[in-house]
Amino acid sequence: HVQLVESGGGSVEAGGSLKLSCTASKYRIGTCAMGWYRQAPGKEREGVAVIGSDGRSNYADSAKGRFTISKDNAKHTLYLQMNSLQPADTAMYYCAAASIGYCYTRREAGFGYWGQGTQVTVS
Repeated sequence: HVQLVESGGGSVEAGGSLKLSCTASKYRIGTCAMGWYRQAPGKEREGVAVIGSDGRSNYADSAKGRFTISKDNAKHTLYLQMNSLQPADTAMYYCAAASIGYCYTRREAGFGYWGQGTQVTVS
């Protein structure tokens, strides 16, 4: 079965950087859309960034100019480089992959595979 495993979270001071990784098993990350979502305590899950099979990316307004989503197909790994982190970025970050039949999705509903999450705390 498809497995997504995130890593790279941690605690940083405001203004710092982190790079999240998501390694996929039994999923060809080069063929379909993948994304990063986050959920802060007491809040709904929200999209952070999505990258399509063509390499084009979309970002939430809160992430534009600070975060960069990328992928290495050979390593089966999705990344999220986060710079200029702020306390408002504190959340559990989840990697997501598009379901079969939704390869070109840019919407959360099309992502059927999810990782367990990695915690990011900014103080």
